[in-house]
Amino acid sequence: MRCDDTFVEDGSWHEASLRYAEFIRRTSGKKVLFLELGVGMNTPVIIKHPFWRMTAENSDAFYLSINLENSLCPDEIRNRALCIRADVSSLI
Repeated sequence: MRCDDTFVEDGSWHEASLRYAEFIRRTSGKKVLFLELGVGMNTPVIIKHPFWRMTAENSDAFYLSINLENSLCPDEIRNRALCIRADVSSLI
């Protein structure tokens, strides 16, 4: 979470982190879609890289990225990924 370009790790952040960890635990090894909408390259280690890693580790996972400028994925998961170069708002 950001506040005035500063990363804020407050109580809400920790609650969200726990929910995310629980989601990852529950879906481990199951069919899952990692949907990335409009994520840039400012902090790829928060969303992009973990989604790529989890897709690579789970043969039942699929990665979908819709992004105007940064819709990409590594070759390692290309057969279980779809990268669409588009403005998310144009698809609604």
